[in-house]
Amino acid sequence: MSEPRTEARSTAATAGFDRRLLPPMMLGSVLNPVNSTIIAVSLVPIGDALGAPPSQTAWLVSALYLATALGQPVVGRLIDVFGPRRLFLLSTSLVGVAGVVGTLAPNLGVLIASRVLLGFGTCAGYPAAMALLRSEATRTGRDSPGGVLTALAVTNQTIAVIGPLLGGLLIGLGGWRATFALNVPLAAAAVLLGLLRLPKETGTGESPQRGRLAARLDLPGMALFAVTLISLLLFLMNLHLRDWYLLVTAVAASAVFVARELRAPTPFIDLRVLGGNTPLLATYGRALVAYVVSYAFLYGFTQWTEEGFGLSPFHAGLAQIPMFLVAIGVSIVSGRRKGVRGKLLVGGLGQVVACVVMLTLTGDSPVWALVLVALVFGVPQGLNSLALQNSVYFQADPERTASSAGLLRTFAYVGSMVASSTTAASFGRRADTGGMHHLAWVMLGAGVLYLLLTAFDRTLGRATAGDTSAEVPRTS
Repeated sequence: MSEPRTEARSTAATAGFDRRLLPPMMLGSVLNPVNSTIIAVSLVPIGDALGAPPSQTAWLVSALYLATALGQPVVGRLIDVFGPRRLFLLSTSLVGVAGVVGTLAPNLGVLIASRVLLGFGTCAGYPAAMALLRSEATRTGRDSPGGVLTALAVTNQTIAVIGPLLGGLLIGLGGWRATFALNVPLAAAAVLLGLLRLPKETGTGESPQRGRLAARLDLPGMALFAVTLISLLLFLMNLHLRDWYLLVTAVAASAVFVARELRAPTPFIDLRVLGGNTPLLATYGRALVAYVVSYAFLYGFTQWTEEGFGLSPFHAGLAQIPMFLVAIGVSIVSGRRKGVRGKLLVGGLGQVVACVVMLTLTGDSPVWALVLVALVFGVPQGLNSLALQNSVYFQADPERTASSAGLLRTFAYVGSMVASSTTAASFGRRADTGGMHHLAWVMLGAGVLYLLLTAFDRTLGRATAGDTSAEVPRTS
C-alpha cells in the first residue's frame, strides 16, 4: 500500500533522512514549550492587568496542560490515519488563531480559552515529527532517529532556556499581550514551512474509507478517554476529599473505556496490542515517574529558592539555567549513541543524586550549592527525555507511531499534575525548607522507583539493537 508513495519520494533523497523536513518538524515541536515557558513570567502582569489573583491566573498554565495531555494522543491518532501534513497545517493554523484571541482578549475567561486553543494547536508538532521519522525510515529502508531526535530535544531544551528571557523582553517592549501575539508569526512560519516541505502523501497512516471514517477514528473511545483524563487531571491538580466525585468519574469512565476499546474493531487506543507490548507500557510508566521528579524540581525547587532561600524571581530563573545548559550538552553528546538502557540508568542515578543533595540544603546554604543541584539535574534532564523518545520509536507499532508518541506526552503531563499536587501538599501556604525536604523525599522515592523500573527491564537492551517492531504485535 505504501510502495507507490515511497517510490514517488525516492528520487528526492535516497541516501538517508530528508533533512528538508527538519525546519517544520523543529518549529512545530517548539510551539508548545514556547508557550509553556513564556507564561511563567507573564502571570503576574496578566493578573495585575485583569485584576485576577494567582489562584485564577494559574488556570492559564493548567488549561494548556489539560488540552495538550488530552489532545496529543487524539491528534496523534488522526495523524496515523490522515498523515502528518494536514494535521500539522490545521493545528499550526489554530496556534495563529489562538494568538489573535489571546492578544485581543478582554478578560481572563477569553484568555484561558485562547490557552486551550493553544494547547490543542500545539498538539500536532511532536506526533507529526515522530510520524515523519517513521515514514522516512520506511522510505529509505533504515532507521535514523538518533540525530533527528537529538535535534528535536536540543531545540526544545534551548527554547526552555530562552523562553522566560524572551517573554520578559516581549513584556518590556509591548506588554503581556505581546507574548500571545508572538504565536501569529510563529504559526505563519510553521504553516509556510509545512506547505513547502511536508510530503503530501499520508505517510504511515491507514487509508480512511468513506462512510467508515467515524468508526475508524473511534469517536466514542476518544470521548471516554477525554472524560477519564480530564476528571483525573482535575482531581490531581487540587487533591482534596471533597472532589471525590472526580476520581469516581475517572475510574468509571476508564472502566467503560477499557471495555469498549477491547471490543471495538478499530479502537482509538488498541489496548489488546498495548497490553501485549510490555516494553512500551514500561516506557510509559518510566515517563510518568521521570516527569514527576522533573516537574517537581522545576516548579517546587524554584518556589523554595524564592520563598525559602530569598532569591528574587529573576535570580531564581537564572539558577535554573545551568540545568538547561547541561541538558543541552548531554543531549548533544549522547544523542547519536545507540542504546537507551545506559542513558536511562545514568539519568535515574542523576535524579537520585540530585534529590540527596537537595536534602542537604537549607536557607543558609551557599548559592553554589543551588547551582550544583541544577547542574546535577541537567544530566537526567538531557538523558531521560531523549531515551524515552527513542524507546517509543522502537517499541511502538509502526502504524501507530504518532498516537504512541502522543500518549508518551500524555503520561508526561499526568506526571506534571502529580508533581504539582505533591508540591502543593509539601509546601502548604509557604515554600519553606521543611516543605522542600518533604518534596525531596517524595522525589527521591520516585527516582529510586524509576531506577528499579529501568534496571530490571531486560527488554531495553534490545530496544535499539534492531527493529523491535517485529516483536510487537501488529494491529492487522
